Amino acid sequence: MKTVRLHPGRERSLLRRHPWVFESAIAKGGGDAGETVRVVSSNGDFLAWGAFSPASRIRVRAWSFDEAQRIDAHFMEAACDRSIRARDLFDIESDGRRLIHGEADGLPGLIVDRYGDTLVAQFGSAGVERFKPVIADALLRLTGLPRLYERSDAGVRQLEGLPEATGWLRGDGPTALTIREHGWRLRLDIAHGHKTGFYLDQRDNRARFAARAQARRYGRVLNCYCYSGGFTVAALAGLRAAGAVGEVTSIDSSAAALELARGNLAENGFDAAQARFLDADVNAALRGFLDAGERFDAIVLDPPKLAPTAAHAERAARAYKDINRLALKLLAPGGELFTFSCSGGVSADLFHKIVASAGTDAQVDAYITERLGAAPDHPMTLAFPEGEYLKGLVVLRKPDLPASEDS
Repeated sequence: MKTVRLHPGRERSLLRRHPWVFESAIAKGGGDAGETVRVVSSNGDFLAWGAFSPASRIRVRAWSFDEAQRIDAHFMEAACDRSIRARDLFDIESDGRRLIHGEADGLPGLIVDRYGDTLVAQFGSAGVERFKPVIADALLRLTGLPRLYERSDAGVRQLEGLPEATGWLRGDGPTALTIREHGWRLRLDIAHGHKTGFYLDQRDNRARFAARAQARRYGRVLNCYCYSGGFTVAALAGLRAAGAVGEVTSIDSSAAALELARGNLAENGFDAAQARFLDADVNAALRGFLDAGERFDAIVLDPPKLAPTAAHAERAARAYKDINRLALKLLAPGGELFTFSCSGGVSADLFHKIVASAGTDAQVDAYITERLGAAPDHPMTLAFPEGEYLKGLVVLRKPDLPASEDS
């Protein structure tokens, strides 16, 4: 077994059971891509078993902190089993759910989502890539499902020195699927959709938005970066439950996404007259709405990842601030903004500061009424706070002051 020895003082994170060892922490030692190595302190004390990645700045991802643990096929299957069984402890109103969430579930780099009777996996690290056949067989055995599709085409694969890989790993079938969520039917495509085909992490936030639409009976809703229209469906579902009639405008720069969104409205029996879809750049569209003097009772901002790491945070902060400033200016007094960042390089504290600065520039006074995050099947653990990648705020623009009476 090959050994990786750390520089003095660099063992602290592993002692706290954080799963990453960066290149700069290593004094000597290494291994082949995905090979299991023994990580020791500068004094030679055992710290962890981990997967070595010679191409990545994260040189080792820890499998286990138990010296007696064997890292083999049995370990992989047991780790998958524990993760899948843990989802039964969560309240998930959908047949689309995340079964394995990487580091949080002790399988660094592995993402596995279930869409009905189909599994989709993303192998994002050299360690899980090495065990791919074992993991694929274990997933089908543990779930009893017949199909597993691979979506290993995320940018992190390049950082690991791995080529993109997509296609059926086990079984086959259609890639255009429909799942149930909160009583809605939502279409997706696991071969061509974002991530593994859908944004399962926003499940509870869509339900929250539907509840607010029902309670507030929004007249005009704006859904930016709408993708397949999840928040659009949520808004219309809430309005229908309230017996209210409103209009939802959905913007995306992908014609294919907008076609999927239109299909999701039809799938749920909504009146097409209540929705309009714009194939446009969000920033340009927001500026156009401002120039036209339009106002909205609710706005959703759910942009793509702008800062994958902290190194990108400064540039991303400017982009987040600009779209939030425009959205706050478009928000009617008493209106609500649901704004999100899925960038791992932007902390919750930084995101709060960005939105606050946007409010100052927009000259808008507002309350933060809720903080939102990913659904519970995308967990953050005590030892791995980086797992909190999705941050959201519900911002309520304060109503205008009542007009003063003449003395």
